[in-house]
Amino acid sequence: MIEIEHLVKTFGEIKAVDDLTIEVPKKKTIGFLGPNGAGKTTTIKILTNLISSTSGSALLNGVDVTKEPKKALAHVGAVVETPEFYPYLTPVETLAYLGQIRGLSSREIAIRSEDVLSQVRMIEWKTTRIGKFSKGMKQRLAIAQAILHEPEILILDEPTSGLDPRGMVEVREIIKSLKKKDYTVFMSSHLLGEVQETCDSAALIERGKLLVYDDIENLKKLTKTSKIEVTAVDSISAETLSKISAIEAIRDVAAVNGRTFVVTYEGPEEGRADLLATMQGLGLKIMTFSPVGLPLEMMYMDLVKESR
Repeated sequence: MIEIEHLVKTFGEIKAVDDLTIEVPKKKTIGFLGPNGAGKTTTIKILTNLISSTSGSALLNGVDVTKEPKKALAHVGAVVETPEFYPYLTPVETLAYLGQIRGLSSREIAIRSEDVLSQVRMIEWKTTRIGKFSKGMKQRLAIAQAILHEPEILILDEPTSGLDPRGMVEVREIIKSLKKKDYTVFMSSHLLGEVQETCDSAALIERGKLLVYDDIENLKKLTKTSKIEVTAVDSISAETLSKISAIEAIRDVAAVNGRTFVVTYEGPEEGRADLLATMQGLGLKIMTFSPVGLPLEMMYMDLVKESR
């Protein structure tokens, strides 16, 4: 559905996108993951024909978005950067205006407006002026306008950026519900937990370059390091912590309190059993031994470290 091939975008001497190649299969939700400044929004702006690439190509449904933008974007819905609307209009009026631009009939607009506002949980505010809306409500309305014409492809640029925790949860739940309706979703984010929670696969980029692209479950298996929180029955001496830090697979030990510490472990998942046994061999009576943090986050930090 989306084919990005050897895409390059430069701004003077800065290479924002560097030979990027990604293929997005039909009816899948793909997380486009990277820190701020990694090239995510630049790539999305090329995909939506807001800017042109320096070289390479971006195809939507097999159509080059630069050469035939109207045809390529006919079945695409998008939310790029921070959405803004005319504050004096209501959601119904806004969707009517955008529906006319899309070429929908009055009847289609009326039916689809009710449907999409229900999907994004905005139906009770359909006649309220948008100027009274929170940022999260505007974000939900932005998703509503993106799916108004029933596109096959949905492109979202950091859809939860700047939202409070409640707004983030609401938007994530909407994205999950869209997955069930067979949209092909390409969603950028710098939040690893968000991608891990909502996406089928993830493409991780750093400084415009693709680091890895795979299913979420496969990416978790690439994790070389993990953090494990350990709590013992009794207080742990400095001498014992020193012995733990000397264990070959341990890269770091950080005391939390007298009975709890966190170790950074490098090795296979099954090796944790041996690590636990080794710690018990030092005389520790361990009550809890559990991984903390997100596997995707640890894997991403490993890849970034290697790329630099």
